[in-house]
Amino acid sequence: MKPFYLYLFSLTLAFSVRGGAADAISGPHPDSLSLNDVTEAVLAGNPSIKSAFKKWKAMTSRIPQAAAWDDLKVSFDEKLDRFVSVSPNAFADQILSVEQTIPISGKNRARARAAAAEALSTFEEMRRQELDVVAKARASYFRLANIYAQIELNRNDLISLKQIAEISRAKYQVGDEGAAFVFTAEIEYSTLLETRRDLDQQLAAEQSQLNVLMCRDAFAPIGRPVGEDVDPVIQPVAKLRELMLSRRPEVRMAAARVEQERANLQVAHREWIPDPAISIQAQRYNGASQATSEVDGGISFNVPWLNFRKYSAEVHEAEDDLEAARHDLQRTQVEAVGMLRDALEKVETQHHHIQLFRDRLVPQANQAFEASQLGYQNGKVSFLDWITAQRNLRDLESMERQHLSDYQAAVAELEAVVGSDLTTSSNSKITGP
Repeated sequence: MKPFYLYLFSLTLAFSVRGGAADAISGPHPDSLSLNDVTEAVLAGNPSIKSAFKKWKAMTSRIPQAAAWDDLKVSFDEKLDRFVSVSPNAFADQILSVEQTIPISGKNRARARAAAAEALSTFEEMRRQELDVVAKARASYFRLANIYAQIELNRNDLISLKQIAEISRAKYQVGDEGAAFVFTAEIEYSTLLETRRDLDQQLAAEQSQLNVLMCRDAFAPIGRPVGEDVDPVIQPVAKLRELMLSRRPEVRMAAARVEQERANLQVAHREWIPDPAISIQAQRYNGASQATSEVDGGISFNVPWLNFRKYSAEVHEAEDDLEAARHDLQRTQVEAVGMLRDALEKVETQHHHIQLFRDRLVPQANQAFEASQLGYQNGKVSFLDWITAQRNLRDLESMERQHLSDYQAAVAELEAVVGSDLTTSSNSKITGP
């Protein structure tokens, strides 16, 4: 028990220090926003995490309560009146008694182990709350970065389309092209303006989401994500499985419940052992001149063996609860492995999309656009082919950036599934698993 109590104490100290340092964190810089800024602000200020932390601290206070002895019993009797004549020293006028139950059965220690396991389960609930909120915040951060990138692409496309429209209008004025081409370019330009308005709405929504997760006013200004990549340290499946089974909060909560039910079973078995109550009684007789006329000692205990059905039923109940907890642990482990596979498949799929767009589709579309632009200037490519090539390039660049955001969000979800941080900030490009 001592190592377990020391473990809980160290956890309490560490999280108390972190909780005390929360007030020193003022939040992200209004002009820039890094992933570390978001993570630290969320861990320090999110109300749901603070609530879970307080619930865990409250549960740790139950351990000394469960381990404590029964309260000392003190009683005092005083004669108020006597309606018969008795000889001196025939009866006591004052009686003072003290009684203490001695837990020789160890039920209190078993209850303390059950309370410690329950406190550990509450701690894992707090970790799950942290993992979910951090994963949500990181995914929102990546979406925000994606929106800024989409806005930049939209701005570049507007510049390009404006140039195309001007060229088409110039050719129309000299009679080299019809009015339909000018209208087509202007329609494309207006469509991009409408897309920009949608991007602005998405930008406001993600900024509000991040502010709420960091416990800030939704209208508070928030910085732009800095130009950093996140290198995922995706380990082999066997290593991830081992890490998940040892770190995932749900698995640890199920394991803690097994320990709690095992301790409850020990309590049920030890209910058969009576705990004696030692008492000392001091009496003063009515005719005595001494402060204490007599001191007595006694012992009492309950007799559980006569109530066989009650205590045997308690043992059977505890045994069934323990078996149920073991089955729940097995189910949690199996479900966790299934979630790990799904999360890994999602990460690998998004990484495949990134490689396909970055290495093949976008470069090919860029080459096609440049070739069509040159061909249009030389009169070998029609205006529609040129505008179509420009639209294809724009769409593929947007999809490439969207896949990058989805990949980063999938890595954040994988971290929540495994229960451990798998990313590090760096300036290198994401290479994936």
